[in-house]
Parts: sequence; C-alpha cells; structure tokens
Amino acid sequence: MTVALPKVIPPALDGVTVLDLSVVGPGARATRILADYGAEVVKVGRVDGGTAPPPYAYGGGKGMRQVRFDLKDPSGLEEFLTLVGDADVVLESFRPRVADRLGIGWSEVRRVNPRIIYCSTSGYGQRGMRSNWAGHDLNYLAVAGYLATGGQGANGEPVLPGATVADIAAGGMHAAMAIMAALLRRERTGKGEYLDVGVTDGVLAMMSLYADEHLMTGVKPGPGHSVLTGRYGCYGVYQCADGGFVAVAAIEPEFWRKLCRRLGLENLIELQYDDTRQDEVRATLAECFLTKSRDDWVAELGPADCCVSAVNSVAEACADEGFRKRKLFVKAVDDEGKEFERLAPIWAGTQKRVES
Repeated sequence: MTVALPKVIPPALDGVTVLDLSVVGPGARATRILADYGAEVVKVGRVDGGTAPPPYAYGGGKGMRQVRFDLKDPSGLEEFLTLVGDADVVLESFRPRVADRLGIGWSEVRRVNPRIIYCSTSGYGQRGMRSNWAGHDLNYLAVAGYLATGGQGANGEPVLPGATVADIAAGGMHAAMAIMAALLRRERTGKGEYLDVGVTDGVLAMMSLYADEHLMTGVKPGPGHSVLTGRYGCYGVYQCADGGFVAVAAIEPEFWRKLCRRLGLENLIELQYDDTRQDEVRATLAECFLTKSRDDWVAELGPADCCVSAVNSVAEACADEGFRKRKLFVKAVDDEGKEFERLAPIWAGTQKRVES
C-alpha cells in the first residue's frame, strides 16, 4: 500500500525578490509583510551603515538579508542595478525625486528590468503641496482627521494613539497590497509598473466612514459623534475592582441585551441609544464593573456573547493563551546566537499550508 504524504504548500510570494531601500516606517513595514508571505527581501543599506534601527523596529529576521552599497559611487550603483535585473520589486522611501538623482528612480530601473514593480512610499505622496514635508506617524494621522475623532485628554486635546497606525496600516499594509496587486497584474500583462503610496492617502481611506458621512451630509464628525467615538455607554472602557479595565463593544441590541441581563441591569436595555440618558448608562455600568476583577468579568462575559474583552498590556498580549494556541510567536536567534521570541509571519494564521 502506498501512502500519500502531505504536500507542503509554499507561501504565496515564494520566489519573489524585493529590494528594500527603506529603513523604518511604512516601507519597512510593507517589506516585512511581503517577507511574511514568502518573498525574499534584500535590505539595501548604506555602505557606512547609517543609523541602524533595532531588529524589532521592522521585524527583521527570516526572509530578509542585507547588502550595502555606496549608491553615490558608480561601482555601487552598478552593483545595485545588477540586482535589479533579477528582482521583482523595488521599494524606496526617499524624499520625492531623490531616487532619480541617485540614478535608481523608476525610469532608470525599468530600463534595466521592464517587469519590475517599483513602489515609492512617502508621507504625503510624490506630488502635491506637502510632498516635500518631513513627517512621522502622528503628523499623518493629524492631517487626515484620525486624531480629531478619537479620545481626548484633560484639556480636550487629541490623545496619542497606542500604535503607529499610519505607518503600519495606512502605509505598510497599503503598500504591500498595492505591490501584491501589481504582481498579479504583471502575470497577465508581463509589464511592471510604478506605485506612489502616500501614507496620508491611506489614513484618509481609513477614515472613509466619517469622511463619506461628512461629504454626503455636511456634518462634522468628532469625539462623541457616533457609537464608535464614544457617544454611547455600550461602547467604551470600564475600570474593574483590581484596577484593570474591560472593553465593552455591545453595539448590536442583541449583544447589549445579553450584557445587561448578565449584569442584572435589565433597566438599561431600553436606554442603549437614548441620547438623553447616556450619563446614567455610563455611571451605572462603571459602578457595576467595579464589583469584580477584570479577569473575573472577562471569564463570565467573554464567552456569553456580550462583546467584552480584557484591556491587555503588551506583555499580557504576548503571554495570552489564545494567541499562543494560534502559534503567533516563533523562536529566533540573534547575531550572537542567543535565542529569543518574535511575532510569527502573519500568513501563519490565515493560510492553510498543507494539502493531502
């Protein structure tokens, strides 16, 4: 009897080579995603080393290797363009037109390899009134309206987000998706293309729920404008007896009813979206959640369709049993041979890797 062994399916971008001229920020986030999906990423650094970020700044490791060239020297430029000949993607995050001055812009690169996908990532795009402005994540979130719709500090100022949302989602994921789509189109046309990824464009797209509402109705969304920005008590954060916090997101009436019944607060069921009594709803919920610890509430309400979860610290999230069971962390080894953990490739939980 012959037994058919399982066939391991390679990652989706297996065989794709990416030349990455970025260091940190959205470009580095994008190539980390591409590496997670199986691409070989060659990080092209300055010959003098420049300012090297710590390994965790861009998730360096598996699927990545580094080379160094002096792109201002003719021999270094020639070496880089030789790599271009066998590559599939070039990603850069210089200021607009800097790559052209270095001789590694889109026009020069496509002459070497007409099938290349060339992606420029920048804060404000390659053209426009802000294209040459310096900026970072907070600037991009501010310009596109993100900061103005979130939480507020004691003086009404927008609070800082807890993650680099613009770099990761609006820039990195935006660029990675654009590159994957261009690779797919190249399979049909045989031609490369140029991609201009502006991080602020991506943030504005993330704000589509509120931007479209404003454009259609003229209203001006802000903190407390809707259920998602703190207007109602059914969507918020509450402190518990041990000082921990739970997140409550019982938006749908059926989940709100279940939550209220579990808490013994049936009188709140009809008040879910009563604009005149939200202070009462919040105060009642706040008093109730102070009667048990965070983890006790989560154990009771999490599995009961109440849309309640713990507000975990980063350390708690990294130790979380649910994430551990989904194998979202892997072992790695640093340059000195010391073993440590890092986040697993993102495709690990989304893509079936084995077929019979």
